[in-house]
Amino acid sequence: MNHTYGWSRFSLALSVLGVLILFASGCATTGKETKSVSVPLPEPSDAAIERYIRAHPEVIEQSLQGLLAKRQTELRDHHKAALATKQQELVHDPASPVSGNPKGEITLVEFYDYRCGFCKKAASAVTELQKEDRRVRVVYKDLPILGEPSELAAKAALASQVQGKHQAFHEALLASNADMSKDAILKIAVKVGLDAKRLEADMANPKWQTVIDKNRALAHELGISGTPGFIVGNELVPGWLDLNGLKELIARGGHGK
Repeated sequence: MNHTYGWSRFSLALSVLGVLILFASGCATTGKETKSVSVPLPEPSDAAIERYIRAHPEVIEQSLQGLLAKRQTELRDHHKAALATKQQELVHDPASPVSGNPKGEITLVEFYDYRCGFCKKAASAVTELQKEDRRVRVVYKDLPILGEPSELAAKAALASQVQGKHQAFHEALLASNADMSKDAILKIAVKVGLDAKRLEADMANPKWQTVIDKNRALAHELGISGTPGFIVGNELVPGWLDLNGLKELIARGGHGK
């Protein structure tokens, strides 16, 4: 198929409605009285439509902008509805690590990747928030999107829960600029007091892959395509936030767990 021709035909089709409206808008006026006149509409030819479009190219741009705005609104509404229906999975999934105040009245959910530069940049703000605001409970959702090393780091972090060292290990992984090879990950583990051999064995448990796959499906449903992503209540902010940004998110969405 000739794509240029296909686009031209599509563009012409978008304009047919506007052209028909122009043809249909004629009326007859007698004195002060205006009467609608039923006029048979001629079948507009491709040439006529094309001449109109050439004279009024803004019609196409306006039509496409309107369609795009409608699609974006529909997508936002879908994601808002998903946030409302997925609260249990977001906030109370027992497979997701938790830090801060376990009984905190406000839950901050974070989707992240250990190799993501913006996740690393946001890490200190998330840590500081928990120190400053004792109402906050943080739920961690591993979302490795930057390749196999990211997935390996996610499995290691999840497995560190077995030894009760997730928070320290999580923060150390985000603070590191290592390549996230297995050797690098285990070295970081030793520095925070983990038993490296036990961690390596625990990483092989297939349940961690199940957790990661579940997080990916949840992120897709919520429209999260990158990291980090922060959620409080029904408020979702994709991308990096500093401490003030996190506090503003809590102010908007933090009305309960």
